[in-house]
Amino acid sequence: MNRILMSLALLATIASPTLAQEAAQEMPAMAAETAGPAITVGDLEITGAFSRATLPNAPVGAGYLTITNKGTSDDRLVSASSSVAGMTQIHEMKMEGDVMKMNEVAGGLVIPAGGSVALAPGGFHIMFMNLKQQLAEGSTIVVTLTFEKAGTVDVELAVGAPNAGHMGH
Repeated sequence: MNRILMSLALLATIASPTLAQEAAQEMPAMAAETAGPAITVGDLEITGAFSRATLPNAPVGAGYLTITNKGTSDDRLVSASSSVAGMTQIHEMKMEGDVMKMNEVAGGLVIPAGGSVALAPGGFHIMFMNLKQQLAEGSTIVVTLTFEKAGTVDVELAVGAPNAGHMGH
């Protein structure tokens, strides 16, 4: 029974089929309109950082943002960490046939030179596992991102509604 509840909490936190497709397509544009100031580290610009509220005692949560590489060489998001979780990983969710699969991104996530990568519901995301506290709507959480070239930066994620597709909902 606990495995079923954990699975349902996970799906509610990171997957909303309609929002997932729309958010993945619209995230870069919405991020610029709905978030606070962009965060710059090296050649990278981070915008649209948000998370979704979780239910009390939920074991997992997720974080979303857009990373734009304004440089001439690729960089790589190699790790993420946060004090709100026992473990934080960079994940990808994808459908294989009728089965949703979610895995840690092996070797990190490439941020292509001159390109953007959206970590959005239904795709790449930051996975917070073994949550130490509820992610409460209206609060903020801090995630530390480590990049291969640009270095390390702390990013505040605004916590929106449980079904938030972006900050501004």
